[in-house]
Amino acid sequence: MTRIIENFADISGQYDAAFVDLWGCMHDGIKALPDAVAAMQTYRANGGVVVLVTNSPRPWESVAHQILDFGIPDDAWDAIATSGDSARSAMYRGIVGEKVYFMGESPRDDDFFKPLAVLENPVNIQRVPLDQADGIVCCGPFDPMADLDVNRADFLFAKQKGLKLLCANPDIVVDRGEVREWCAGALAQLYTDMGGESLYFGKPHPPIYDLARRRLAALNKVPSDASIIAIGDGPHTDVLGAVQEDLDVLFISGGLAAAETRTVTQPDPDALRDYLDAQQTSATYAIGHLR
Repeated sequence: MTRIIENFADISGQYDAAFVDLWGCMHDGIKALPDAVAAMQTYRANGGVVVLVTNSPRPWESVAHQILDFGIPDDAWDAIATSGDSARSAMYRGIVGEKVYFMGESPRDDDFFKPLAVLENPVNIQRVPLDQADGIVCCGPFDPMADLDVNRADFLFAKQKGLKLLCANPDIVVDRGEVREWCAGALAQLYTDMGGESLYFGKPHPPIYDLARRRLAALNKVPSDASIIAIGDGPHTDVLGAVQEDLDVLFISGGLAAAETRTVTQPDPDALRDYLDAQQTSATYAIGHLR
């Protein structure tokens, strides 16, 4: 049974660290959500550690600059783990070969190809046309508003060549303000449905949680799983990932599922239950908006 809470402070004292989603929880893709920022500042002031765990395909430093521009100050978090960093590490180890076909928005996603100093002898990655590629690196659609079917011809060719697709952001959609956009996860799902092989590195998959725990260790913090809470609005990313990692989870119902859970200030209890049942998942707690 999911417990609906009024404020994060109602439960935060039970947890030493929080793995906190960004988009839909801390910001709306355009600006910070002030109540969420204040909640994390208070949590940290009381000794909690905040690791922002995001399916952004960018390096963590790029995300730090972006969220500061949105209005999320440095004192609202301790570390950042991105699916981009997890995926970049795999790419530079050669998981999809040396010659890659890049899918994403340039120049916005070009930081994905910044060198990784932490790796010894990284693969010499070259961006090439699809017909010359050993594999695909996908940070997102070329046009996040376009119908996904525009990619079918290229994906059929790639599948026939046996190319693997590295998905740097498993999210299916995000809401940028009031506008819903496709993400890399939608492309990876389409490629898989067509018979191709997609490799994932963000939530709900294990590599990003391993990275988040390493971020904690770098801060000399190694809490038990029982004292870590995950916070997010994605049922198939944040919630499922937390369940698979055996972490408690606070579901933010006023994000992607606001309509389905009838969330204005708080979710309707019956709608929340029906929604989570329909998604075949469960959450320890729920709240309309992080505060």
